[in-house]
Amino acid sequence: MIPIKPAAAGAPTTSAVTDATAAATAFLKPGMLNLPALPPLSLYVHFPWCVRKCPYCDFNSHEVQGGFPEDDYLDALRADLESALPLIWGRPIYTVFIGGGTPSLLSAAGVDRLLSDLRTLLPLDGAAEITLEANPGTFETEKFKAYRTSGINRLSIGIQSFDSQRLQALGRIHDGTEARHAVEIAQTHFDNFNLDLMYALPSQTLRQAREDLDTALGFAPPHLSLYHLTLEPNTYFAKYPPPLPDDDASAEMQDMIDERTEAAGYHHYEVSAYAQPGRQARHNLNYWRFGDYLGIGAGAHSKISFPHRIVRQARYKQPRAYLEHMRNGSQIFEQAEISRADLGFEFMLNALRLSDGFEANLFAQRTGTPISAIEKQLDAAEAKGLLLRDHQSIVPTELGKRFLNDLQQMFLHA
Repeated sequence: MIPIKPAAAGAPTTSAVTDATAAATAFLKPGMLNLPALPPLSLYVHFPWCVRKCPYCDFNSHEVQGGFPEDDYLDALRADLESALPLIWGRPIYTVFIGGGTPSLLSAAGVDRLLSDLRTLLPLDGAAEITLEANPGTFETEKFKAYRTSGINRLSIGIQSFDSQRLQALGRIHDGTEARHAVEIAQTHFDNFNLDLMYALPSQTLRQAREDLDTALGFAPPHLSLYHLTLEPNTYFAKYPPPLPDDDASAEMQDMIDERTEAAGYHHYEVSAYAQPGRQARHNLNYWRFGDYLGIGAGAHSKISFPHRIVRQARYKQPRAYLEHMRNGSQIFEQAEISRADLGFEFMLNALRLSDGFEANLFAQRTGTPISAIEKQLDAAEAKGLLLRDHQSIVPTELGKRFLNDLQQMFLHA
């Protein structure tokens, strides 16, 4: 167990430390795993409100409907973090991601307060990547300038498309002009930002997808995330599907994306991620390399390692219930230990998304089990031409990337 250091200014109360320490100790029974060292740790902060729920969205987001309790929620986030500190005490935070929902609905003062609380309570690495998700419909020059002054050093902008007609079909609150204006503001105040784009949109043609991508590339963003629109269960689009491009048209769009991003100097380093040299998303890389992350806020998820256990937590999703439980000081999450049987699959589910694969010894470092635990599955995947490996690295082949779901499934219940 990571030792708990003496309380400092801004540290959790004695009762909070006692309660959280008991929760941590419950997981540290002798011996199932043997982690040689704890992995890097990130922080995820969830903001659950948005102006309007998009018809394709299955994230934990709730329409504002007249406003949201900013001060109460910031109080709850601080209390949430304080109660979790004993689980991560002394471990530096290398990246922070404020996601949602639409975190850019927060006021400049609200973001400043949030980051001040994080700095007070956590040992933030001096070069920490601190990202905030933003919706183009909420961009205000002075507010985003203030975000940068407060310490946000990376934006992730939900553009989705620069085509007003496509945006309307997606139920977005911004149009093409606002999308372009948002990127211009980001360029002015941030030297690191990501643009989220989607393709295979309702009635979208290959030409339109190319125009969207070319517009994005024209801004030379350090990072691009390019997602195929999927019909997720329990969304409006799943119930009332719009007319979408067929599989052949979608495949042509993907080929076009790969060709044009490569020509523009971007490395396709993960399934949906493209980056200029040295501009990969450090927060997301930590997920894909099976690092640790603490999640605070309504619906946030955590993965936290101890020397002999790895646990997951999930905060209550409904903002009202989350706030009520925080006010009452009652438990706000469900938690479970990752079983040894599931570790191989969980690691490979993430690591195989990386185009360049991973170092072979990373498996033992992050799971506490030898790679021989998945030897049979590795042999089978290699025999099918889905991955390549040697004593140093494990890399999905082009065939493995094309049939990634099938490759990942081979490690289920390894």
